[in-house]
Amino acid sequence: MGRKFLALAAVLFFAVMPSLAFAVEPGEMLKDPKLEARARTLSQQLRCLVCQGESIEDSQAQLAHDFRVLIRQRIKAGESNAQIKAFLVSRYGDFILLKPPFKADTLLLWGTPVLLLVLGSGAIIMAVRRRRPMRKPASLGATEEARLAELVGTEEG
Repeated sequence: MGRKFLALAAVLFFAVMPSLAFAVEPGEMLKDPKLEARARTLSQQLRCLVCQGESIEDSQAQLAHDFRVLIRQRIKAGESNAQIKAFLVSRYGDFILLKPPFKADTLLLWGTPVLLLVLGSGAIIMAVRRRRPMRKPASLGATEEARLAELVGTEEG
């Protein structure tokens, strides 16, 4: 019982641990809860250019910290979320957005998953068709059996 409990506790600890590591430092936070919530929402929509798979809200990279500070400074200055995003996109391109807009520049980004899905489905269909068992051959007619017996009989003799 003791080992099972310890193993379960360890699994739960490691499952919960990532959510305990907050990237936003207390010194970054705004005093106004509404403005802080706005900053966090905006930070969750922007990609960390170092980590690339995380938002700047979740990243602990120094560049993500700098972006979070910049966002809070611009919010204090009275800029809207759209203005802040436009500023960052003008400097870093659509790549900084975790959900980039659908347009000609991002067509490959949006089309690649669909293309891979189609190609993968085609490959699976082809593999299944190749694995199908062959049909039983049709049984021989009387004349064919007689001819076969004749051929087999001559070869043995």
